[in-house]
Amino acid sequence: MSDADIAQYLKLIEGWALQQGKICKTFSFNNYYETLAFINAIAYVIHAEDHHPELVVTYNRCSVRFDTHSVNAGRGGLSENDFICAAKVDAIFQQSFALNT
Repeated sequence: MSDADIAQYLKLIEGWALQQGKICKTFSFNNYYETLAFINAIAYVIHAEDHHPELVVTYNRCSVRFDTHSVNAGRGGLSENDFICAAKVDAIFQQSFALNT
């Protein structure tokens, strides 16, 4: 994806930022149980997309980082699927967790 494409897609997914070539967002929860429940909730979606982000998990936060290893002749980068998966993760959070925090 070009820098212009990345900038356009970032406008569509609130709270996500470009960091070191990946799109990243940190989600906050009330406790560790909710954090783990969120991870379990997104597991099915990211598995179905065959697109597995980096997850950094603490007591009441989960940072999600998407990029695509297979683009740019195997050098990695961002693809449209990164943004699609980010939007799906956001939808899960909004539907099931946003009201609790």
